[in-house]
Amino acid sequence: MDTVDTNDIEMEDVTKEKLVSDLKTVAKDAEELIRATASDMGEKTKDARARLNTALERARETCRTMQEKAVAGAKVTDKVIREHPYQSMGVAFGLGIVIGVLANRK
Repeated sequence: MDTVDTNDIEMEDVTKEKLVSDLKTVAKDAEELIRATASDMGEKTKDARARLNTALERARETCRTMQEKAVAGAKVTDKVIREHPYQSMGVAFGLGIVIGVLANRK
């Protein structure tokens, strides 16, 4: 029987979502910077804009890849829960008890 640590999956999903969000913010800021420097036609500015465009495209591709992986992870998690509903409820119940005990200790 395969065991899946749902805690690790959830943390990875949260981390991926945060990273995707951050990448989108960086992409938006970079696009604004490119537009703001459109009138500056110096050689250094042209080179910097070209490098920024290249980096921006790679970031977009990475973002798409991470979103696809996050969706795939969610599908796997859903499949595991559907295949083992009682075990999933038991794990959720157990985690709820542990979190409740730890929260009441403070």
